[in-house]
Formats: sequence, C-alpha cells, structure tokens
Amino acid sequence: MPGTPSHPAGGVPRRAILGTALACGTALSARGQQPASSGQEGPGLWEIARGRGITFGAAVQANLLASDKAYEAAFAREAGILVPEFEAKWSTLQPKEGEFDFTQLDAILQWGQARGRATRGHALVWHTSFPQWAVEALAEGAPRARAVMGAHISKVLSTTRLRIRDWDVVNEPVADPPGSDTPQAEGELRDSPFLRALGPSYIETAFRMAREQDPTLRLVLNDYGVEEDTPWAAEKRRRLLALVRRLVQARVPIDAVGIQAHLQMDRPFNPQVFGDFVRALRAEGLSVLVTEMDIREASNMPDDYVARDRLVAERASAFVSSALEAGVKTVLTWGLVDRYSWLVIEPAVGRRDGKLHRGLPLDWEYNRKEMWHAMARLFAAV
Repeated sequence: MPGTPSHPAGGVPRRAILGTALACGTALSARGQQPASSGQEGPGLWEIARGRGITFGAAVQANLLASDKAYEAAFAREAGILVPEFEAKWSTLQPKEGEFDFTQLDAILQWGQARGRATRGHALVWHTSFPQWAVEALAEGAPRARAVMGAHISKVLSTTRLRIRDWDVVNEPVADPPGSDTPQAEGELRDSPFLRALGPSYIETAFRMAREQDPTLRLVLNDYGVEEDTPWAAEKRRRLLALVRRLVQARVPIDAVGIQAHLQMDRPFNPQVFGDFVRALRAEGLSVLVTEMDIREASNMPDDYVARDRLVAERASAFVSSALEAGVKTVLTWGLVDRYSWLVIEPAVGRRDGKLHRGLPLDWEYNRKEMWHAMARLFAAV
C-alpha cells in the first residue's frame, strides 16, 4: 500500500511499542470512544461460520494468550483458526543461523490443540522480520542463498509437521506499482534479499522446497493491495494474477492465494471488481483465502463512535459478502481486539487526527461491535 507498510513489520517493533498501546486504554475511554459493555452471549464467529462451511480465525500473540485472560477468552470464543502474528516468522524462529527457537510458536500450537483449534503458518519466506545474518548470507551468492532458504524451510516444516497443515510459503513478493512513496523494484517483483540472490525463481524454489518437505501441506502465496477499486490496486491485481498464472503454467506446487485485506476506507471498493479477481484466481485451480483482514478508517469519519462503527461494518459487510460470493471459504482477521491492533500500535498507519482506529470485530474492552455483527450475519446466511 502506498506510503505505509502492508501489515506489521514483525515481532520486535510491535513488542517494543505494545506498552504504549496499553497505556492508551484509560485515555481512550476518557475520550468517549467506548460503548457500554454489550456482553458476549451466543456463539462466536468461528462457530457461526463453521455451521455454513466457512472458516473464521484471527492472528494471535502467544504472550497475550498467557498474560491476558480477557484476550484468551476472546480467542477461545471467536477464533477457529489461529495465525501467529510474529511467532512463526524467520527472525523469531531462527534469530541466529542454525539456532532455532520454537518456544513461542509451540505455546500457540499447544493452546490451540487443547481446544481443537488449528494453527496456520505465517510466513516461511518474507523480506521483513528477516534477521541480519540471513540478509548477509543471501548476499554471498545463489548457492549460499538456496542452502539458507532450504535449511530454514526444512527445519520449520519438519518441526511443525502434523501440527500446521497450511503455510504462507512466500509473503508479499509482488512490488507495489508506480506511485508508491517508497520504490520497491524496477520490475513487478519486490526487490527483496531473495530476489537479489536468486532472481524471480526464488518463489518457485521456495514452493518446491516446501512441497518436497511435505506432499500434503497447503502451500499459499500471500499478498496485499489488491482489494480496492483504484488504478493502483488494479495494477497490483494484474501483477499478482500474472505471477500466479506463471507459477501454475510452470507446474509449481501452489495450492492457494492469500489476500491480506488490510482495507482502507479512504479508497473506494467495488464488490464486482474484487469478486471478479477472486474468480480469476480460482479459475487457475487455486483456493483463495482472506488472511489478514482489518479496516483502516477514513480521514473524514464522524466523531461519534456509533456512526464510525456503522461505517466500518458497512465496508466489512461489502468486502466479506463479495469474497464469499466469489468462493472464499476462509476469512481471517489480523487480530480480534482493537487495543492490540497494529492499526493502533503502528504510527505509520494510525489516524492523523489522534483518534484510534476501530478496525477489528471487538472493541478496546472486548465488546462485539457492528463489524462483528455484520460478519456474523453474513456467515449465518451463506
């Protein structure tokens, strides 16, 4: 997305500023942005969705599952699939070459397994949350780069085998089109350490390595910026679809495309345009997932939180409805609760007027918002 990161840059920056977000709680309530407690009666989103053959889940943080009982209860109630926010990224799992640490990921897996909830992996190959030692290793040349990438994929997939059956193998490989504040590449693929070391074939190589490690794993290519009805998003859609078609034509073992869905209300959304894009991806024989949905409020939103929540819910309803109608069966949000959302924590995507985004199904105090109810209605009606 032009001028801002697509989603959290990884565990270290988020942890460093998490305390700031928590400290905002009292001030937020004082500014009159919270409704009275609405209770949490009735089934959660994952149960409502499951009854109609849809999967709902959310990104989760291991430390909060262990330390915040309300957070844990919200995930137990609402999420059927868990997505580690940073616990499965390279910088967390292999901060030093050959030294792997699965402690935080294991905590999520064990919590989920005890409650019959699946965990999906995010992400094996990504240019961010990537330790400096690996950047330097990839710069040593193609043989070294392939060895480093292969060793990481092999160790992670062999360790999580039978516990994670769905992985984002390559995350955000497509470069943003012209008009972005930060140029990413001269071509259509992002200028990443992997691209510099191995060329465009790094994507195919990663998928083939993953398939060799596990023949039955669902392998996903995940990217952002393809949702809205703008010329910029149209070009990003064209680039992503062209990449997917090249991979399919080359018989690369890709099973699905993940659409992050970090939606921005400052930009128009056309359900037909988005639905047609999903159908084009599915026509290649692939599944399509919504992997990281949240909603960034517009700059001209009303002051009243009730009106704001209604507008956010309308955008959520339009997007999810279009996705479901086009054949999407999995909808995941990037978190559940506003107080821990990257939209609140990361300054680069925060509201410039000082108000805090209300872009997830549950508010700061874990109440179900209009966005929750809009999604529940759609899941129940499928």
